[in-house]
Amino acid sequence: MQILNLPGPKARAIIERDREVISPSYPRSVPFVMAHGRGTEVWDVDGNRFLDFAAGIAVVSTGHSHPKVVRAIQEQAEKFLHISSDFYHLKWVELAEKLNEIAPFSSQAVSFMTNSGAESIETAIKLARHYTGRTEFIGFLGGFHGRTLGAVTFTASKSLYHRNFYPLMSGVTHVPYPDPYRPVLISKEGEDYGVTVVRYIEEQIFRQVLPPENVAGILVEPIQGEGGYIVPPAGFFPALRDLCDRHGILLIVDEVQSGVGRTGKWWAIEHWGVEPDIVCTAKGIASGLPLGATIAKERIMRHWPKGAHGNTYGGNPIACAAALATLELIEQEYLQNAAEAGEYLLKCLLDIQFRHPSIGDVRGKGLMVGVEFVEDLETKAYAERLRDAVIENAFRRGLLVLGCGRSAIRISPPLCVTRAEIDKAVEILEEAITVSESETLTLVT
Repeated sequence: MQILNLPGPKARAIIERDREVISPSYPRSVPFVMAHGRGTEVWDVDGNRFLDFAAGIAVVSTGHSHPKVVRAIQEQAEKFLHISSDFYHLKWVELAEKLNEIAPFSSQAVSFMTNSGAESIETAIKLARHYTGRTEFIGFLGGFHGRTLGAVTFTASKSLYHRNFYPLMSGVTHVPYPDPYRPVLISKEGEDYGVTVVRYIEEQIFRQVLPPENVAGILVEPIQGEGGYIVPPAGFFPALRDLCDRHGILLIVDEVQSGVGRTGKWWAIEHWGVEPDIVCTAKGIASGLPLGATIAKERIMRHWPKGAHGNTYGGNPIACAAALATLELIEQEYLQNAAEAGEYLLKCLLDIQFRHPSIGDVRGKGLMVGVEFVEDLETKAYAERLRDAVIENAFRRGLLVLGCGRSAIRISPPLCVTRAEIDKAVEILEEAITVSESETLTLVT
């Protein structure tokens, strides 16, 4: 397999210019400088071709520069670029109607349009407080919800995100997320670990720390993204829904990374047959244009009065046009492909796991799949160095992937990915794992 000499001269020159003028706070995974892309393929400025199995952190849902999305953007751009939320425009209404159609509620849904996932989370926080008249929240360890002040208070995947930013927003209590591979709570005999976590909230947090009547909402990712692409056990969300119902607490799901068809359903929460009260979305909703939405049951969203919340760019006409084209493509083609291709991808990765004892766990739904690396299968010791080496070695062989959790990689290609592209990516990934194992680990098997 060809090993690319990266970064090339043009890329190095741009990276050097970047270093002089761009904030060092941006984390960069590998020295990839993009020139253009189409579908699942991208090219850097030196002409090197890659398979993109990161998709801009699960953003480019329909692939890079899908002709239908590009055409929708062009057609809208020729009409007008912006009109503030003080007025109205058709695309905004059409998008809200579509979100009402696909929302995971049996009742009517009403949307507030945002510019990002973090802004969608901030909107949900304010809405939950306003609707319930309560001030407290529960979040989950390992969760990532953004870096703005309210959102980063819920974020608990890395202490780096909090360092030197205290005091954060008050009123958030964190509890363990139900990670079946790394449980931290003791279950009763035969008890679903997701139920164990909910029981912990009820019996420990509510009895000893936080009165439930003060809790406005529980904010949770149906599948943890940054935290490691962790899929909770089957009993978690039904038990959590029941807990919220008994105490008048809003269930708020962060579908910024897991939503809009990523897992083979419109929303990941649908895999558990549970209705949330508020859904936060962004990332894949507009194939790369900045757009998000906070979607709530009508009785909740109608509660706050005119002027209680707003923004300038939310519902931007170009972003809405891109979103409508994106949702149509997903509905007609890519939702089913995400389910089928995801099942095939998971099978391929499980086959690799049998050959590589450095792989402790493979998990996911649809095209949201995580591979966790360990130094020892029994102790499950995190293998950060190996994970980082796999990312680097995959890059040098023409595959883009990103890390998540302490020692996992996330595999989240565009929803249009083909089996042939999956086969090639898996081939590259396995070679990268083999090389990285020899470079970094002495395994105990």
